[in-house]
Formats: sequence, C-alpha cells, structure tokens
Amino acid sequence: MEDRKFVIGIDYGTDSVRALLVDCANGSEIRSAVSPYPRWSQGLYCDPSVNRYRQHPLDYVESLEQVMKDLLSGVDNDIVKRIKGVSFDTTGSTPVLIDSHGTPLALLSPFCENPNAMFILWKDHTAIREAEQINALSKHYQVDYTKYEGGIYSSEWVWSKVLHVLNEDQSIRNAAYSWVEHGDWMVALVTGCTSPEKMLRSRCIAGHKAMWHKSWDGLPSEAFLSKLHPYLGKMRKRLFTETYPGDTFAGYLTPLWTSKLGLPENVSVSVSGLDAHVGAVGASIKPNELTCIIGTSTCDILVSSDESIGEKIIPGICGQVDGSVLPGMVGLEAGQSAFGDIYAWFKSLLLFPMNAVVSKSNLLDQETKDALISQTSDAILNELSSQAVQYPLTLDAPIALDWLNGRRTPDADQSLKGAIEGLTLGTSAPMVFRAMVEATAFGSKAIVERFLKEGIPIDSVKAIGGIAQKSPFVMQTMADVLNMPISVVESKQTCASGAAMFAAVAAGIHQTVGEAQIAMGSSIAKTYYPEAERHKIYNQRYLRYLDLGQFEQNLKNK
Repeated sequence: MEDRKFVIGIDYGTDSVRALLVDCANGSEIRSAVSPYPRWSQGLYCDPSVNRYRQHPLDYVESLEQVMKDLLSGVDNDIVKRIKGVSFDTTGSTPVLIDSHGTPLALLSPFCENPNAMFILWKDHTAIREAEQINALSKHYQVDYTKYEGGIYSSEWVWSKVLHVLNEDQSIRNAAYSWVEHGDWMVALVTGCTSPEKMLRSRCIAGHKAMWHKSWDGLPSEAFLSKLHPYLGKMRKRLFTETYPGDTFAGYLTPLWTSKLGLPENVSVSVSGLDAHVGAVGASIKPNELTCIIGTSTCDILVSSDESIGEKIIPGICGQVDGSVLPGMVGLEAGQSAFGDIYAWFKSLLLFPMNAVVSKSNLLDQETKDALISQTSDAILNELSSQAVQYPLTLDAPIALDWLNGRRTPDADQSLKGAIEGLTLGTSAPMVFRAMVEATAFGSKAIVERFLKEGIPIDSVKAIGGIAQKSPFVMQTMADVLNMPISVVESKQTCASGAAMFAAVAAGIHQTVGEAQIAMGSSIAKTYYPEAERHKIYNQRYLRYLDLGQFEQNLKNK
C-alpha cells in the first residue's frame, strides 16, 4: 500500500454524473458510483417541442457531492488518504451565462427559475437561426472562423447558444458579464479560481466548440462578434486567449471542496475535456484509430500527427484541434446528433398504449399494472432486436434517416428531420426498428467516408459506451455496414477512466498521457467482424439511404 496512488475520474453525462476511483499503477477500477441529476430527472426547464434542453447548475453541484459520497462509502481509509488527483469530463457544448464573479446566473435569486440562466445542454437546438447567422457572416468576413470547425458552425455550440439567449432574454442580457462551459466551470468551482478572466479554459472544449485557434490569437475577434451582437463584442475582452490540454494542472481542491467531497488535502485538479475526447483517451486511442463513443448521440474521434494532417482542412466535421485529445496530436471530431435517442424515441412510441391505456385499466390492480408496464419497458428493445435479426436482409426493406435530432456530421444541419421510406401494411415493428438501427449505422458510414475522402486513413475502429456493450445487434450491424471489425472496450466507465488518466498526469504520477494509457488502459471485451455477403447488400441499401437524405434536404430547401 505504501507506493500505491489513486485518482478519481468524474464523468458528467446527459442524465447523470459518474465517478470512478482508479489505481494509477494498473488501472484497476476500485469503485464506481452514479448519481442522476434531480431536476433533470423530473424534466424541469426542458421543452422538447421546441428543442429546449436546460440543466440547473445545482444539479451538477448536488450530484457531485452525492456521487462522491456514494463512491467513497465503504472504501478503505488508507486508499482515500492516497487519492492524489481529480479530473472532470462533460458533455458539450454546454455553456452558461455568468456574472463578473463567475457565478452562473441561475444561482442568483432573480434568475433561479429562468431556463435562459441555466446551462444549455449539447442537445438543445433552439439556436438554429443564430447558427445560420454565424455561418453567413463567417463566409463573407475577412477571416473564416469556421474553417477549423468543419466549415459549418452548429446550433449545438457555444456562440450560437449564447447569441440565442442574448437575442431572446433582455433580463439575462443586462445581467450577463461573460460565459463559461460546464467543464471549465467545474474546475474553476472546486479550485476557487472563478474569475472569468483567470479561470483555465480547456483546449478541447474551446477548440471544437468556440472557434478557438492559435492562428487568429484565440477566439474570434471583438469586431466579428460585435457584428453578431454588440453584447458578444463586449464579452470578448472578458473571456480568454490561451487554452490548455487535459493533462494541465489547474490547481488544488479548496478546503471547502476537500471537505464537501471527503478527500484528503492537496488533491490536484486537471483541466477538463469533452466526454467523447476524454473517453477516446480512456480507450487508449492511437493514430488512425477511430473511436466511436456510442450513447444517446455519438462522437467519433480520430487523432493524427501534424505531419500527417499537413495543410488539410477537413470539411463538414466538428473540428480539428491541436492537443484536444492527446497532447502533440491533432484531434478530429465527428458524430451523430441522435443514436440511442432514436431507439428510445421508437420505444416510447410503442409504449404509448401501455402508458395511456393499461395504466387506466380497471382489470388489474395498481401494483400489477406498474409491474407490467415496467417489465415491458425494460424488455422491449431486446425483444425488437431478437426478432429484427430473424428477418431476411433484402434491398426493398424500409429505409430510415437518422436525423431525428438534426445532422451533426458530415455537414452540420440541425434543421433536418428524420424519415422512414418503404412502409407497407406488412411492415412490422421489428422491421421498422431494424431500419432505425441500420440508419444509425449508415450515419456512421457517412462519417467514415468523409474522412477517407479527405485522405484521413482509418486503420481500425473501437467502440465505447452503453450501446456498444449492451447491444450485439447494433454492433454487428455497424460492422457489416462499415465492413470493418469493431472492438468494444471492456471498461463500462471509459470516459471516467480517461479523466482519471489526465488526473494522474496532472498530479505527477505519470509523466505523459501515453504512459498513463499503457499503465491504466482497459482491455477489449469483444470484437465484431463484418459478414461479406451482408455488407454487399448494405452497400446497396446505403445508396437508398443517401437518396432519401437528398430528398429530405431538397424538401427542406423548397
């Protein structure tokens, strides 16, 4: 025990925060815990009908305290004393407007129930018009600030969201001093450095979401931002120029947070990162290896050397940023705005009779009704999968688009909609479900093809996340569509594991991220291999997917 040292990776997801206690010597996962966000769990401050998804900062704070309490409960005190570092990863872009002290406006009494004063979740698409405004200005400005963001700025990203709130809410506009991303705020909060001008900002988050690039001295210029909105221009001097990779030491936990989290003194905190990018580190990503983080949405991460990238600027992706994943490497991000969310949507449709009819039936007692609905909800996706795989794979089966939450990449357009084509009176629920699964796989194929077209090789594919581990049907379909083996990482907490690796480097336990990956990396649980005959059919079905997508785009543009 004398030489053993431990770190904690804290992974803020869409619905909950997860914490992982890791042995730095070998990556052993000592204990993990999960805490849902209490207000988000109740559906507060969200309105799916207008694509508004907001999270209260108290959800993040209260869940952090709870998850740490659960994590350390029952852990040997000798281990707790040897915890040396903490690191955060978060979803993104998830910004919030703040005052001059770095306090999210929702924590101030006038705004505590105002959704515009809260963190704007990655999946919030209320800022489509503002994204269009940013893109239009960028294409005619002296500097195209979107060029390292794939050439298209998204409504999912910070400037669109902040601009939308400024346009919509005068009370917030009058009170806002600056903005901060969720990951940066967590680091600032627990280290006590909350001044907007002084808090350390993540290279990963700023580079991929805020148009930060060293070639134009950081963020877009005050003049550019002022053309979008005068208040954005005013904020520019209250923001930042420098950014930092995830292995950077940001400070120590304050005495207050040391006490709140039940940790020893002098626990170091590293700069934060986005969950997908940090998860790729946890999956021991290497050059030209595509890491697919598969959950409610997907993020697809590649890293490449400066020499390999050269002067290439990859269009239609979510950014290429030096040091955003691995220090010294260029990080490339793509992804889909909905993946598991599509399956959840279809499940919800099928459960409508249970929730609306069975729940009101007088044929069963309440306990039986609740148990029946719960059992059906838990089993429905597995049953759909087991029956879908039994249907023969044919060219004329229904085809679907995976754009139910817009299109992230290639070529971001959050105004696009999903679609299903080829339905008949003989179409069954499992057949529709399979079309949805194929659509998500085709969306992944479109991303792979964009990278290959731009001269970025993909030698192998790894997958992490709940769907990768729980759904053989989905993973086999992806392997068949991509015609590539897909290796699923064993760790169920790969994002938190990657955060733990950054924590270990920032704490000085490992000298480099590569060294931490070797010592702390996870093994492969299973590899899915493509079936050649199915791939041939999927290639032809993919052409139907592209045709349907083009039809949907033409319809939108009329």
